[in-house]
Amino acid sequence: MKLVKLALAATALVSLAACASATASKDAAAEAPAKADTALAEAVAGAWRTPSNVARDEWRKPAEALAFWGLKPGMTVLELQPGGGYWTEILAPYARMTGGRYIATAADLGNPDLSQGARDGRARFEARFADEALYGKVAFVNFGAKTTSLGEPASVDLVLNGRNIHNWMSAGTLDQVLAQAFAVLKPGGVLAIEEHRNAEGTVQDPKAATGYVTEAFVIDAATRAGFKLDARSEILSNPADDRDHPFGVWTLPPNLRTSPAGQDPNPAFDSAPYAAIGESDRMALRFVKPE
Repeated sequence: MKLVKLALAATALVSLAACASATASKDAAAEAPAKADTALAEAVAGAWRTPSNVARDEWRKPAEALAFWGLKPGMTVLELQPGGGYWTEILAPYARMTGGRYIATAADLGNPDLSQGARDGRARFEARFADEALYGKVAFVNFGAKTTSLGEPASVDLVLNGRNIHNWMSAGTLDQVLAQAFAVLKPGGVLAIEEHRNAEGTVQDPKAATGYVTEAFVIDAATRAGFKLDARSEILSNPADDRDHPFGVWTLPPNLRTSPAGQDPNPAFDSAPYAAIGESDRMALRFVKPE
């Protein structure tokens, strides 16, 4: 009987230890995203961010969008055509804080036909994010119609595209860019898409002259490149955007265009109704490269 009691007691101790270990594992698993959220929250709230970019958070919802796309500590993130640096101001410090790496595409210095203006623009962007104590060591990769790759194959965890699909459609380079994004991503890596959203059922203009693109068009293009749609979200939706604007999506904030592209601003044009709409209705899509 004593032997049985001792055996039962030993079993109970083992069970308690197993439960404690399982609890500790769960706590550790719960702690990791908490730390990631803290770093992301710190990056979004950073005093270094440009006030005009901060003002756009209402529409671009950076913390929620990046969480949806699957941003995690230690990732290597490649941003395609960062433009005004909205995402760079968040992602570069986040990468530094979490031991990751941030890469941005920039004007293709290997293109002999590259304009001096494009070269100067790249130099200004590099200088803006040169403070390694704040942004870490930001890397740059050549990008343009003549580039053939975005870096070493299968070397990136997440590729982010912030509202550039319509530009690549206009330039006729969409399939090229998506193929290069597919190649540079690791198996299981994520392609994150933010894009002005056209009404479903709309016959899509292949040049996207209004700046709006249907989700179906984007999904089809990404699927052709080899990606698999993993999830879609409404976090960037704006039901007030009816897409009926005289100068396309650029009639809305932040551009508030008052005349056709290439023409001087029209001071008589009333932008107030368009400012009241806010920024465009947008899709948020997450694609993965199959493993």
